Amino acid sequence: MKKLMFLLAFGLLGIQLAQAQSPSTGGFGIRGGVNFFNFGGDDVSENNYTNRTGYHAGVYASIFASSRIAIEPGVYYSVKGTQNDDAVNSRAILEYVDVPLLLRMYVSDGFNLFAGPQVSFLTESKFESDFGGSTVSIDTNSIKDTDMGLVFGLGYNLPKGFNVQGSYDLGLTPIFENSDADVYNRGFKFSLGYTF
Repeated sequence: MKKLMFLLAFGLLGIQLAQAQSPSTGGFGIRGGVNFFNFGGDDVSENNYTNRTGYHAGVYASIFASSRIAIEPGVYYSVKGTQNDDAVNSRAILEYVDVPLLLRMYVSDGFNLFAGPQVSFLTESKFESDFGGSTVSIDTNSIKDTDMGLVFGLGYNLPKGFNVQGSYDLGLTPIFENSDADVYNRGFKFSLGYTF
């Protein structure tokens, strides 16, 4: 409940800040797209795991500090995890609420570079596999409730308020609870957004 209240307060603050901007210098927007995530770290065997396709969707506020620099808080629902190409097609499905705080630098009228910290709150985690023609799903409490990381990427503003971007999430917190395993959330996101 505390997490939900925090996220709602954060979202309302972002909307109010965005509404204080003029249309030419900032605004409130929606963004969504596709994820390609995997587990990374020294304790992950790259031969066993491949990228798992998921998605993300949420809202952001673009707050310009100058004509070329903007601060962008956001709140996104994001499905991450990994895929194991074994006999039972096992996979981890991890659902988070991502809260990034990005610094966006415009290198031209359209192109921009961005980076910043991100905290992610786990909402659901499960392991699935295909067995005997059906899917077996097991909820798990072995994943930590909070994940910290960095986000960085490249974006481009299209006409009429639309924007596209590609980014990389670099997880910095080991994801397993009560474990010394060096395993992190790592993955790419490709997004389409619209600023009102």
